[in-house]
Amino acid sequence: MVTVTDCAGRYERVDHVVIPMPDGVRLAARLWIPSGAGADPVPAILEYIPYRKNDLYAVRDQARFSYLAAHGYAGVRLDVRGSGDSEGVLTDEYVRQEQDDAVAAIAWIAAQPWCSGAVGMIGKSWGGFNGLQVAARRPPALRAVVSLYSTDDRYADDAHYMGGCLLTGQMLGWGSNMAMCSTLPPDPRSVGEGWKQMWQERLEAFHPQVDTWLRHQRRDDYWKHGSVGENFADITCAVYAVGGWCDGYRDAVLRLMAGLNCPRKGLIGPWSHQYPMDDFEPGPHIGFLQEVVRFFDHFMKGEDTGIMDEPALRVFLQESVPPATHYPERAGRWAAEPSWPAPGVSTRRFYLNDGELSSAPSSASRPASWAGLQTAGLDAGAWCAFGNPLDAPPDQRGEDGMSLSFTSAPLESDLVILGDPVAHLELGTDQRSALVVVRLCDVAPDGASTLITRGLLNLTHASSHEHPEPLEEGSRFAAGVKLQSTGQVVPAGHRLRVAVSPTYFPWAWPSPAPVVLSLFGGASFLDLPLRSGQPSDAGLRPFDPPEIGPPLDTELLGRRPGSNVVIKDPLSGRLEVRHSAPSATERLPGGLVIEAQTSSGYEITEGQPLSARYHVQRAQSFSREDWNARLEVRYELTSDARAFFLTANVAADTNGNRFFSREWSFEIPRDLV
Repeated sequence: MVTVTDCAGRYERVDHVVIPMPDGVRLAARLWIPSGAGADPVPAILEYIPYRKNDLYAVRDQARFSYLAAHGYAGVRLDVRGSGDSEGVLTDEYVRQEQDDAVAAIAWIAAQPWCSGAVGMIGKSWGGFNGLQVAARRPPALRAVVSLYSTDDRYADDAHYMGGCLLTGQMLGWGSNMAMCSTLPPDPRSVGEGWKQMWQERLEAFHPQVDTWLRHQRRDDYWKHGSVGENFADITCAVYAVGGWCDGYRDAVLRLMAGLNCPRKGLIGPWSHQYPMDDFEPGPHIGFLQEVVRFFDHFMKGEDTGIMDEPALRVFLQESVPPATHYPERAGRWAAEPSWPAPGVSTRRFYLNDGELSSAPSSASRPASWAGLQTAGLDAGAWCAFGNPLDAPPDQRGEDGMSLSFTSAPLESDLVILGDPVAHLELGTDQRSALVVVRLCDVAPDGASTLITRGLLNLTHASSHEHPEPLEEGSRFAAGVKLQSTGQVVPAGHRLRVAVSPTYFPWAWPSPAPVVLSLFGGASFLDLPLRSGQPSDAGLRPFDPPEIGPPLDTELLGRRPGSNVVIKDPLSGRLEVRHSAPSATERLPGGLVIEAQTSSGYEITEGQPLSARYHVQRAQSFSREDWNARLEVRYELTSDARAFFLTANVAADTNGNRFFSREWSFEIPRDLV
């Protein structure tokens, strides 16, 4: 249970402040200034995101920044250029202009009379990304960054591609959300009568970002920009990297811990894409804001909080659980490592032999072949969980049956997996373009199959994500498939299962033609990172219970449940899924009513990968006595063997009248995807 800390009288909130940029564009910020900071300046903490300080994120911002202000930090919530109440246009994610603006904003913050000259950054997802990117620019006042659910490699880990495979639902879902960020109007109460002109400018300048992402199907310079892993040495300020085993960006924490040379901490819990103190599934939750204060106190106030004397990396080792679509809380324990790679983690090899997962290779040379089913992937769960009821993958026995599966004998002792499993496969295909998914499951004595982790690879990228090559039909080749990092205990008596398939829709867009995958047993194996016992785990300092500041007092006006409808036609082989997210209508202080709706769906017919279709719709409205605005966004993606076909629609209304409407249609060549 989260404790709401009394912060009353300990800060002043300034709801709208303008920060000028060198080119004359003005960015909008909300401030939380600790009482007495004018006479005794304090460090400042910046969060820099396009998610609107005045409305969509106002409730959570208040809970976090009031807490930080009560602990002696000025909070600055800054809207990215072209979003919220900031001027200009938002063209794409993580552009150079965004970084330039951040550097200028940090200099402005450091020069304010209430600031001591020391600035930190904190952020989740977008704010975690740009915290690392700005740190690589080395603004003089930036002392420390807390980066949650982010990445050092935009091609490897972001919501566009995974292993060179197109992340269908994630790309379109995120693309529709970014379209909202780019085209929603500013608030007239902040920017005045010019709000409609600013809105018109955003709408006229908008170009669907999904088109750009689809035109960069390889790991080229577009993705290298903003990927701090290209040169970790650029970052010299302190970094606290935070991830969750249910999150899509969990791999980056271990890479950052291994690659950075600056002062650094790592933390990976069982969490979804939510702050570790918030009441979202799965728990357990921790006093994360207390950890943030300890970290910033050390690097921005020079206080000895002891945080850097503790182990560099803390991870939650999850215990085995029956499969379920959601977990309120995961059983497990906290463990610690002095560094990463960890001295107590070693690799154990398991060979894929004739349906068995064995400690020694077989001598069989005949490959096992499998025709991929287009409906494999229905039980995949979410690529990036947000704590929703259908996020976790259900029992994997159906998926296992649609795959080449290899199952071990019952384990004689517990296995503690920590790190990145890697499947080394010897393969053949009957197509020039194909993908592979590798899943690792925990099979209980009753047969239930619970997903541990998985990995995807576009096989034309087997040698390089920058320079893919067509496959030679019928030839044999090697492919290394990195599975997502995990921390998981598999108990004695359970079995391990590795399942391999050439289809995984809607996670991965299907290959142009049905694929028969051949796997050479005995020559294919899984390298599993296993952790030995660490006596120091028992002496770890426990995390404090979760605390936040008081959130804004909102009024719930209505709530709509979500739904998930699956239609399978056994005659035609057609699969259709329709999903609508739960939503609520709320009134914020000051009378602003906000309402959002999101729905999505996909369809595919067995044996016909080119029948794949994915669509997503979003609507967002704001209303007050003197103002009403509504925005609708729709994306749809289909393909043939040579190209993707993307359609996008944006429509804007004000006071019930259509203000703007435009449709785009794109044909984008497939580049071995």
